[in-house]
Amino acid sequence: MGGAHGHLLHFHAHSAIHRAPAHLKVVALLVFMITVVATPDDWFAAFGAYLMVLVAVIGLSRVPATYILKRMVVEVPFVLFAVLLPFVARGPRVEVLGLSLSESGLLAAFGLLATATLGVIASLTLAATTEPQALLRGLERLRLPTTLVQIMAFMIRYLSVVTEELRRMHVARVSRGFEARNPRHWPVLAKSFGALFIRSYERGERVHLAMLSRGYTGKMPL
Repeated sequence: MGGAHGHLLHFHAHSAIHRAPAHLKVVALLVFMITVVATPDDWFAAFGAYLMVLVAVIGLSRVPATYILKRMVVEVPFVLFAVLLPFVARGPRVEVLGLSLSESGLLAAFGLLATATLGVIASLTLAATTEPQALLRGLERLRLPTTLVQIMAFMIRYLSVVTEELRRMHVARVSRGFEARNPRHWPVLAKSFGALFIRSYERGERVHLAMLSRGYTGKMPL
C-alpha cells in the first residue's frame, strides 16, 4: 500500500511514525531544526549524525527513500546559491580542481547546503507521514492562532483548484500559439500570474461571503 493518499505529499502507511500525534511531530521537527541551525558549520560529524537520525525515522515510517528524494527539487535554489558562495566570498583562497575558491565560502556553502538538505528532508518526512487535517489539528493543540490555522486549511483545500486554474491558463496560451522561449515573453507570463492572483482573490471573497451566509463566526471545525 503506497502512493499518495489524500494529499500530494502524504504517503499512506500504518507505521508508528504515521500513528504518532501530529503535534508531537511538529514539536520534534521544530526542536530538530533549531538544533541543526545552531550547529557550527565545521561540526561535520554532527551533521552526519543528524542525517542518520532522519534516515532511521524514514526507515521506521516505511516511506520509500525515492519518494522523499523526488520531492527535494524544492532545494534547488539553495544548492545554486551554495555553489556560488566559494567564488564570491572573501578571505584565504584554496585551489580545488584548478579553481581558486574561498575557504570561508566553502565552509559557509557546506553549512547552508547541509542545513537546507536536512530541513527539506525533515519537512518532507513530516508531510509524508501526517495527514493535512491531522497536522492542522496538531497546530491547534499547540495553540497556534485560529485564524492562521484556518488560512492553512483553506490553502490546502484550494491549492489543487488554483493549480488546475493555472493549468487551464497554460493550455489556453498554448492553443493560441504562445510559448515562453525568451525574456521578451516574460511580460505575458507576469500578466497571467496577475490574472491568476485576481481570480484567486475574487474566489476567496465569494467563499468568505458564502461562509458568512451560513453562520460563520470566525471558527470552523477541521
